[in-house]
Amino acid sequence: MSDAVLQQLSEILKIRKSAAADDSYVASLHQEGLNKILEKVGEESFETILAAKDAEHSGDNTKVIYETADLWFHSLVMLSHLGEDSASVLNELERRFDLSGLKEKAQRKTD
Repeated sequence: MSDAVLQQLSEILKIRKSAAADDSYVASLHQEGLNKILEKVGEESFETILAAKDAEHSGDNTKVIYETADLWFHSLVMLSHLGEDSASVLNELERRFDLSGLKEKAQRKTD
């Protein structure tokens, strides 16, 4: 997924956040509040895990890709609800490029 797709999706989510709940699934999630959004993130996380386990055994990644897309989507809705977007996550990932995962983890223990 390119930055452009994430940026476009972030813009769509921003617009739909203020749409009528009857007209937009995203708006209905925002209207129901953070707990409902988090419920969907949790549901999609679980479905992604199950799909990954199935993919390991079957060798077919189709469902894990589908479920991961749902997980990413609902995670972006969560970020939108909190006033963030994909750029915030991409910036954090970029920050980590020159940071060893082991060193970063060790730093967390001392902070």
